[in-house]
Amino acid sequence: MITRIKISGFKNIIDLDVRFGPFTCVAGANGVGKSNLFDAIMFLSALAEKTLLEAAISVRGEGGRVADVRHLFHRTGEDYADKMSFEVEMIIPHSGKDDYGQTAEAGITSLRYKVCLAYRREHSDPTQGGLELLHEELERIKLGDAGKHFLFPHKVATWRKSAVRGRRSAFFISTRGDGPDRIIQMHQDSGGNKTEKWRRGAGPSFPAMSLPRTVLSSATNAAESPTALLVRREMQSWRLLQLEPSALRQPDDLATTRKLGPDGSHLPATLYRLAGNGQNSNNSADIDGADQVYAELAGHLSELLNDVREVRVDRDEKRELLTLEVVDRDGTAHPGRSLSDGTLRFLALTVLGMDNEEQGLLCLEEPENGIHPERIPAMIQLLYDIATDTNEALGPDNPLNQVIINTHSPAVVGQIPDDSLLIAELKEYVNQGKRYKGLSLKCLSETWRTKAPENTRIVSRGKLLSYLNPIMPETDDHEWQLFAAQKRKKQKPRCRVVDRADIRPLMLPFSE
Repeated sequence: MITRIKISGFKNIIDLDVRFGPFTCVAGANGVGKSNLFDAIMFLSALAEKTLLEAAISVRGEGGRVADVRHLFHRTGEDYADKMSFEVEMIIPHSGKDDYGQTAEAGITSLRYKVCLAYRREHSDPTQGGLELLHEELERIKLGDAGKHFLFPHKVATWRKSAVRGRRSAFFISTRGDGPDRIIQMHQDSGGNKTEKWRRGAGPSFPAMSLPRTVLSSATNAAESPTALLVRREMQSWRLLQLEPSALRQPDDLATTRKLGPDGSHLPATLYRLAGNGQNSNNSADIDGADQVYAELAGHLSELLNDVREVRVDRDEKRELLTLEVVDRDGTAHPGRSLSDGTLRFLALTVLGMDNEEQGLLCLEEPENGIHPERIPAMIQLLYDIATDTNEALGPDNPLNQVIINTHSPAVVGQIPDDSLLIAELKEYVNQGKRYKGLSLKCLSETWRTKAPENTRIVSRGKLLSYLNPIMPETDDHEWQLFAAQKRKKQKPRCRVVDRADIRPLMLPFSE
């Protein structure tokens, strides 16, 4: 779970410093850089498991994937920044598995990871280049400073106590030296404190200039570097979901992977796994479990569609296919290929929320696509249900999940709780006589982000109203749409943006 991220020199992001809670909505017009924020997060995720070059190539470019890694760097005209840096504060799970199936336990679960990369031109071909690792660091966030770092609303005695654990005081990865002598070192979890980091707990060290990948990505051993390993696992779990109706509609082969793909592929196989393959089982407990999974999914879908009696997966032995089906109240089965885009996306998000194997950060672009505006509150509530509940202790029913979405829809912005909203704009910078624009994220006044010690930017009421003008004040007849699923998590009603005392009077003229 990311609690804070700083990015500089990546695409159109210059000196961005933003805090996140369990659920965040980034709203802004097309072209301001909302997707670049997701690309930066996915680049960090790729750095945790791929080489520097492979991670760079995996990032989206203007025409698909990046062909020249130079295009990852901030550009002004024909001039590129010489480096890009990232600093991310996160909370990680207390335990996990290494590449050999051994259990790893974190020395501490609140950490800060820093990495800085530079463009390195290849001598053999001056038109091509690669990336060089300038700095890498992994250190703890002191438990005593938790109140300064975790500003989003949460219960200290339950959620924070279960999420933030450990007493480790040393660095886990550190950098020393400059130029050709620059060394990046891994430290074993049994090491000492910061002042003794080069003498106690020292692990392998590497010359930075020759490293093809981050040191974090080489953490595979639960015995020597369990905390770094679990940070790597956390970053590997960060996902960008871009649900494509064409992928969602496809049936699956019986032997295909049973994990939902980034585009929504393998939805039938994933649901079939969640149901425990109970359709063909002679065990009554398995059958009951499958029925319960399908009934829960149908209950969620009924919040979007009134005419839903059953959701199931049909197994065709002859064709060796798994096909998603929705049965209406008349008993007619509708296969996935005939379902609407919005229904398929809603089903995919519901399945994702039910899957205990899917834990970590979920980035989702424009989740409202294909959803009727009247049903958007149900979709938002579904995404809230995926995110961790900070009023309850972490556990199997409340994993450390996080959701970040982006949107340009006023229908979504109006329904988002005010402390979960960030407004994306372009900010003008001036450096050495050159003017350029970069992504800026602003929060609403009197929300938890305004308590941050850094210079938090506040969105103006006029800018916020430009998103809300098409939204009429809600009537009591529609309140059920926002709170229909509250019973599942027993949360208190949240204040939406359209309910703010400083905004609602300004919207009254638009309702006349």
